Parts: sequence; C-alpha cells; structure tokens
Amino acid sequence: MAKQPMLKFVNIERDMPEKRPPDLRSRDFDEIYAEFADAKAAEQSSRCSQCGVPYCQSHCPLHNNIPDWLRLTAEGRLREAYEVSQATNTFPEICGRICPQDRLCEGNCVIEQSGHGTVTIGSVEKYITDTAWEEGWVTPAAPRQERSESVGIIGAGPGGLAAADMLRQQGIQVTVYDRYDRAGGLLTYGIPGFKLEKDVVMRRIDQLEQGGVTFRLDCNVGEDIGFDEIREAHDAVVIATGVYKSRDLQAPGIGAQGIVRALDYLTASNRQNMGDTVPEYESGELNAKGKRVVVIGGGDTAMDCVRTAIRQGAESVRCLYRRDRANMPGSQREVANAEEEGVEFVWLSAPKGFTGDTVEGVMVSRMRLGAPDATGRQMPEVIEGADYVEEADLVIKALGFEPEDLPTLWSQPELEVTRWGTVKADFRTHQTAMPGVYAVGDIVRGASLVVWAIRDGREAADAIIAEFASREVVAAE
Repeated sequence: MAKQPMLKFVNIERDMPEKRPPDLRSRDFDEIYAEFADAKAAEQSSRCSQCGVPYCQSHCPLHNNIPDWLRLTAEGRLREAYEVSQATNTFPEICGRICPQDRLCEGNCVIEQSGHGTVTIGSVEKYITDTAWEEGWVTPAAPRQERSESVGIIGAGPGGLAAADMLRQQGIQVTVYDRYDRAGGLLTYGIPGFKLEKDVVMRRIDQLEQGGVTFRLDCNVGEDIGFDEIREAHDAVVIATGVYKSRDLQAPGIGAQGIVRALDYLTASNRQNMGDTVPEYESGELNAKGKRVVVIGGGDTAMDCVRTAIRQGAESVRCLYRRDRANMPGSQREVANAEEEGVEFVWLSAPKGFTGDTVEGVMVSRMRLGAPDATGRQMPEVIEGADYVEEADLVIKALGFEPEDLPTLWSQPELEVTRWGTVKADFRTHQTAMPGVYAVGDIVRGASLVVWAIRDGREAADAIIAEFASREVVAAE
C-alpha cells in the first residue's frame, strides 16, 4: 500500500521560508523571504488535509485549485503542480509574493481553524512558479492560429496584462496602451522591491511581448491618443486603468512643503532602485534619508511607505492610524514586518493639521472607538483635550485612491460611472454600456487587490472571446 503523502499537519508544524534578519533586510530593497528548498516545499505541502470542501479555494478570488497543486508538490510532481496552478492564475509567482494570504486562502485554512497552523500556501505557490521559470516550463503564448480580431487594452497593470495573456492564447491581436515608460502598473511602480522584485514583473512583460502582445508605452489616453481612436482601431476595448488619484486631507497647513502623496513617494523610490534618474529623490523631496517621517494611513500602501522610509535611512518612522491594530485594513503580516524593522505605530491617532511652511510637525488628535456604523465597524471619536504635536520633516499621505474622471478626461460622456466615479460594468462579462467596451480591476471595484484585477481581466477576456465566437456563428449562417 502506497504511503500517504498528505494530512501530516498533526506531526509537522507550520514553517515559513526563512526571513532575513531585520538589521540586514532594512538596508536594501531585496525580497525579505528566502525560497523554499525542494524538501521543505514538499514537507509543508504535505500538511494539507485535502478537505472535501476546501475553504482555501473558495476564499481565493481566482478559485485556484490549491489542494490539488499542494498534493502534487508533496509528491514531487512539480511540473504538474505548475500546470494546475497556472490554469487559473495568470501570474502565480506574483500572487504568491503579494497576496494577503492571511486574509484569503491561508486565513480560511481548515487546519488553521483546528489549531494546527495554516498551510504555507503563498510560499508554495511562489516556489512552484519560480521553479517553473528556472526549468523553462513557462513559455510565451503560441496560439494554434492567428485571428483577425484585435483588442485594445488601456492600462498595463495586472488586470490588463491578465486579459492580454488570455486573448493572445486564442490568437487574438492585442495592443496594450499605458501612460508609463514601463509596463506593470502598480506592480512596477507602486509595490516596493522588498515585496516584489522588479525582475519578476519584467520577466512576465517580456514573456507577453514574445507571445505577440504589442505595448504602446508613454501613451496617455486623452492626450497622446484619443479614446475614439482606440475604439476605431480595435474590435473591442478593455479599460484597465486602475485608480491613481490620491485621496486628500482637508486640514490646516496641508499645503506645506514636505507633505507628499504615497504614490509619488513610492514611484520615486522604485524608479531610483531601477536605475532611473529621479530629481525629486536626489533633491530630498521624495527621499526619507535622515528625516523624521510620519505616514498617515493604515492600509497596505502605508505599510509600503513606512518600510521604504526605513530602507532609505530615515531617522525615525511613525505611522498614524485612527483605529486600533485589530481594526486596521492592512495585512497583519506586513505590520509585524514593519515593527521588526523599526517602525513605530501610533494607534488611535488622527491628523488635524500641520505646522510650518516647510512641515515641522503633525497636530494629532487622540481617538477612541465609539459606536458601530452601518457596516458594524466601530467609529473613531476624538478625545477632547488630548491633542499633541508629532515632529516631522516628511509626511506621507497614504489615505487610499479614487478613480480619475474618465468620461471628462477622454471626452466620453456616455461612459457610465457610479456615484463614486468607478466605471459601471457587468459583474460577469465586465462589459460597459458602450458596445464593445469592457472594464476591469480597480477602475470598476475601487482600490482593491491584485488578485481581483487578475480575475476580472481573465473573465473579460473570456467574454470577449465568446463574443467573437458568436459573431463567427452568425456570419456562418
């Protein structure tokens, strides 16, 4: 009788890949987790209980076949594990690095609920695909035949790239338009290298180009090319612009020099680390070196900012968040990493103003959690008489993002948007009210996760492929 390769969670404890010590990793922008070795990946995969109803899979936006590729990894069948993994996920090595597994698959692992520690799903996912790249199993799209239909995709972030990959697999001609000089969107310019090294993203871009995807970079729709022009050039259009407009504060002194937007700060850092000349970084405007840094916000973008500031050599880094630790939206894993690296979190605190023409301090209101709002979340309330000033030389606003006004920017009043400014699209096909125009990712959902953008892009591609197929049927009749 064959030896049972799975259900070893009772005897084998959860074990994450080795994490570089804080005093070493805080000096550079390299990823902080080491790669699993073959034996360790197989060992940790063997802890999976192979549930009849796998909650890890149902809580993954892509519904990845997690138990299947864990079993294949435990059995040493890595190529098959990769094939199963990439069948539902266009970029598994990226999701393995940046998905908040503690809130999704791993957070809903059955053995975690029973007190044995969740399976290290994200680390195994990363290992499988990194191995696939090393072994040459990841290949460009090679459709059986080329098709005449073409699709224009506006935005080279994860949603747009996922759609491009799926469409090229079917031989459809794809052109991706993006305002930046490199593809990848926030994968390239928003997420720091210590979470996602940029060669991992560029490798995927190269693969898509080799597979026949055309990229038109430094191309700002509405300025360098019109939306109508793109529609006329293609049989369908996918809007995948993401949301880049930063939310702002209304407070005295908000216009002071030294108060900057999170995206500007992160983009400057990423560009500098990729070898670009960044005047705002070199001048010190977007550089934390030697400064007392205060980051306002509690999401993953705020975590990226505080950890970037540490690596730039800040004198001190504090993060202000108006609720407590248990109620912050960012990943608890990222909070723990930041604390290890020397970030101080000031919970239940909110800015009420700023001092100095060049910022010298943040006027802070102390908060407490009051009655729940309509969503059931406790609302922060100001504690009167408990204000103080937090000294600062650089303040980074990480308050989230909002959609740009696309109907106005693109002169497309018929493009329907919600009251929040996001594009209205069917939640299954992702088609908008405009014929042949689809929308995916954050521009539909609001600021969300990379994995949701990938799902949207794949679903929109499926809908477009089905639409093209239906036209063939009609033409044949």
